[in-house]
Amino acid sequence: MRVVSINVGLPRKVRWKKRVVSTSIFKEPVSGPVRLLEDNLEGDKQADLRVHGGPTKVVYAYPSEDYVFWREELPEMEFPWGTFGENLTTEGLDEESLHIGDVLRLGSATLIVTEPRMPCFKLGIRFGREDMVKRFLEAQRTGFYFGVEQTGTVEEGDRFELLSEDAQGLKVADVTRLYTTAKNDTALLTKAVETDSLPASWREHFERRLDKVG
Repeated sequence: MRVVSINVGLPRKVRWKKRVVSTSIFKEPVSGPVRLLEDNLEGDKQADLRVHGGPTKVVYAYPSEDYVFWREELPEMEFPWGTFGENLTTEGLDEESLHIGDVLRLGSATLIVTEPRMPCFKLGIRFGREDMVKRFLEAQRTGFYFGVEQTGTVEEGDRFELLSEDAQGLKVADVTRLYTTAKNDTALLTKAVETDSLPASWREHFERRLDKVG
């Protein structure tokens, strides 16, 4: 379990559907040690803090293994690391193996797994495809967000060390399934609502869903 690439980017203005929007989805790999701060990586900044950033979305990670899938799905595109707007391109971590609330050490920093990535229209901007958000969710290859338990320094090639596995065992992929294909799974909804490490907005969303199907 390691970091293949560290990617950062600052907001830029782009034209999309006859209007100008600000986005930080365009990331570039950087080399050498990078400071991981309480709210972002050094050299990185979120464009719209209403839906990006915050304590549960400090660092976005995407598995390098999922790139294999997308290169087959979209062979006409190039896929340098950071294509999905991720800060960390990882190896050996994925949505099925990580649980909400798992705590990992990376470099001198400590991270906690918080939630999957729910894409907005800016993913379509990055790919130049209006169908990309739909395809991304259908593939259920969302990547995952980390919160920062302890700031520190990270670097390409650093290995992840699992410090603790959340006892409630809700996978990152479970959250995505509940949002997309398993909306009425009462057992999984109950598990999500009872997972303390899942952000309150998600638990409230699933509690409302549980009330409807229960």
